[in-house]
Amino acid sequence: MFVLYETPAGYAIFKLLDEKKLEQVDNLYLEFETPERANKLLKLKHFEKFNDTTEALAAATAAVEGKVAKPLKKTLKKLLVDEVQSQLLVADAKLGTAIKDKLSVQCVYNTGVQELMRCIRQQADSLLGGLPKREMTAMALGLAHSLSRYKLKFSPDKIDTMIVQAQCLLDDLDKELNNYMMRAREWYGWHFPELGKIITDNIAFVKTIKLVGTRDQMSTADLSDILPEDVEEKVKEAAEISMGTEISEEDVLNIQCLCDEIISINDYRTHLYDYLKARMMAMAPNLTVLVGDTVGARLIAHAGSLINLAKHPSSTVQILGAEKALFRALKTKKDTPKYGLIYHAQLVGQASQKNKGKMSRSLAAKASLATRVDAFGEEATFELGAAHKVKLESRLRLLEEGNLRKISGTGKAKAKFEKYQAKSEVFTYQPEADNTLNIKKRKHSESEQTPIKKELIKEEPAEEEQEEAEIKSEKKKKKKKKQKDEEAPEEAAAPEPADEPTPAKKKKKSKHQE
Repeated sequence: MFVLYETPAGYAIFKLLDEKKLEQVDNLYLEFETPERANKLLKLKHFEKFNDTTEALAAATAAVEGKVAKPLKKTLKKLLVDEVQSQLLVADAKLGTAIKDKLSVQCVYNTGVQELMRCIRQQADSLLGGLPKREMTAMALGLAHSLSRYKLKFSPDKIDTMIVQAQCLLDDLDKELNNYMMRAREWYGWHFPELGKIITDNIAFVKTIKLVGTRDQMSTADLSDILPEDVEEKVKEAAEISMGTEISEEDVLNIQCLCDEIISINDYRTHLYDYLKARMMAMAPNLTVLVGDTVGARLIAHAGSLINLAKHPSSTVQILGAEKALFRALKTKKDTPKYGLIYHAQLVGQASQKNKGKMSRSLAAKASLATRVDAFGEEATFELGAAHKVKLESRLRLLEEGNLRKISGTGKAKAKFEKYQAKSEVFTYQPEADNTLNIKKRKHSESEQTPIKKELIKEEPAEEEQEEAEIKSEKKKKKKKKQKDEEAPEEAAAPEPADEPTPAKKKKKSKHQE
């Protein structure tokens, strides 16, 4: 069983004399307390020394990437070809996999191997006898510097750094341009105060001052390349009746030098913006399509890099740049902010005030997905960003119109029916609409049918009432006959007049007799 140990000076291959000691991981450090005991357990088989720092850097880079360097490959072929059943203990699992694939050597990597490497590192000076400690330290320092320089040179965050620096410089240039323009307008305003109100564009204002100088030369100067005709006429008219003070030629020269600085800074700003736009489209195309190059660059600058921005959730992307307002709201227990840097995006700016929060939340969710595709995706295309932008624009249109999409089944069925149902575009004439009164007109067919219905309805209850009246009259006649029959024998038996019973008593008797 062999052990591969990597050093800044080269590759060391040891032979493990007692394999059973490796099973006792907890007590393995006792075997390396002294150099003598360490030499009894391990024996140096071969040491492949690097020729220079470049070779050491190539070997270290290959080890970091999990590849087999050429010196290591040659050394292992020489030593391990004869011993087919031998095992190789390695400190890195990726390196062990690469060695196994290329050389068909069984590699072992576990906790026992890690502990063994730690013990070898402790007694490296005695185990690598022929290599002085001073030389090993110098090689380690040189390799560390070379490896750090290599990582910095081929760092994936380097392009992010260029975007961050360009965006910060662009913001600084805007501030400087504003300060210089305010100074130029105020300075020249003492001589020609009306010019600042007539020419609102800053660059046109500066170019006019640089070309003309004092206002006395305005009437003879040709400003057609800088200003439109109507504005040029207004400037010349205002120059004749201006109320400004007179200034010397030296003052005009200094003002023109300031104008030259403003024009040069503006030209450099235009060039820097084009560079930033091209870099953003190459680095983060989906994010650029969604939120714009300036807002995307500010988000990357605020997060530190594109990878850091991709790690943020959409809720963080939404309020990125409004941290002070967020913590102040949490401290005072008030409403948290709805947007940060994403507020300056085009889609959020197009929304009304009540819909800005909804649009910023939707845009942050899509921007988070787009950033992850740009950071970790293999192909640099902007198809995802363009598709998400179309969806967001349609959502914005729905929010502005106030017609939210229906989710219920009835709404879907209705929409589906309307989709496939042909609607006639031919309008028929309605004569009912000619009537200006509130009385509703009836059709001829309705006027013929309704009286018949009313007559039938009236006839049915009349017949029923007649039958009921006949039945009642018959009952009354029968009662009267019975009463007469009862009164006749009573009169024959008692001729003297007697008290006639009350109508109530008569009814009772009749009922009893019945």
